[in-house]
Amino acid sequence: MIFYPVFPPPYMIRQYPPINPAIFSQSATAAQTIMKDASIILKKLSESKSFAKNVMSAAQEGKTKEVQRMIQSLGIKSKVDLYFNPDGIRFTLSPPAGAFSCCQLVIGLRWNIFPLPS
Repeated sequence: MIFYPVFPPPYMIRQYPPINPAIFSQSATAAQTIMKDASIILKKLSESKSFAKNVMSAAQEGKTKEVQRMIQSLGIKSKVDLYFNPDGIRFTLSPPAGAFSCCQLVIGLRWNIFPLPS
């Protein structure tokens, strides 16, 4: 049995829009700001045991607004959404309200490791 290649009729070939990297470049620029803010958060959590302890304590007590306040007190510009559970915390950084909504950076940090059941 011989197989011959099948080509779609010319009217079915997908046409792509012209390349315009402006939005892509704008997203990359905004992402750099988000990365700088992430670096500020991570540096403070790694270098200040008391700050890390306070964030952890407030999170474990379900005090989302207090954790948000502590993170914003670091002078970051990005919007930060928080999620935490008994295992750790997740920060989702995105451009501030009113800015070009282009990108997000998600950082997950563990503060507890539960052993798997035997």
